[in-house]
Amino acid sequence: MSKEYDKKLHHLQVELVKLQRHVIAHGTKLLIILEGRDTAGKDGTIKRITEHLSPRDLRVIALSKPSDVESTQWYFQRYVAHLPAAGEIVLFNRSWYNRAGVEHVMGFCTEGEYQEFLRDVPAFEVMLAQGGITILKYYLDINKKEQKKRLDDRRDDPLKQWKISPIDEKALHHFDDYTKARNNMLRQTDSAAAPWMVVRAEDKKAARLALIADLITRVEYHDATKHETHEQIVSRFDEACFTNGLLAE
Repeated sequence: MSKEYDKKLHHLQVELVKLQRHVIAHGTKLLIILEGRDTAGKDGTIKRITEHLSPRDLRVIALSKPSDVESTQWYFQRYVAHLPAAGEIVLFNRSWYNRAGVEHVMGFCTEGEYQEFLRDVPAFEVMLAQGGITILKYYLDINKKEQKKRLDDRRDDPLKQWKISPIDEKALHHFDDYTKARNNMLRQTDSAAAPWMVVRAEDKKAARLALIADLITRVEYHDATKHETHEQIVSRFDEACFTNGLLAE
């Protein structure tokens, strides 16, 4: 599996390099948002996406909790500063969707702020799309058993302990709450301008390959090579995702 995985990953990364060259040459503004449950594989996926891309035209954004001043600003304000310029790819490792997930589940925002976000974000993303930004949104999901295994692995691995936070430690306890928040978020914030793609991520390597294979089909670029897509792993969100195994219950 490892050799086959490395071979497929190499081919996909070659396509990502082609895609980035096209983005730079044509002044494309590409925004990629990765959301998902704790330990679902966002960091590893971003690492494989960016590994061979030009860092001058690529940014990975992973914001910490808002400062006292930022907490008084318009909610989207601190994210707007990081949006892509022409010829740039920006990846958000979590994004404004924190409000629909951890902030809502852990009580870091009010119910009014939560409802306001769900009402405003589709219009906000339409504005971004009308401003020439291509938005790709991925939600990585894993079941409760796999999440527990990965959290245990992090505690035992000295190279991964930086990933453990007090919020992570509460992820399993609030698994059902996050499921409810996920379902509501996907239903209310999926749109034609910024559709959600859901990723079944229990198999990390398969999920990475499938996500990248999907990503390169979402942006037209010169000299693209067709690659197999994996609809059983990555799919455009719809109600069927709640019952066909793509999203954990």
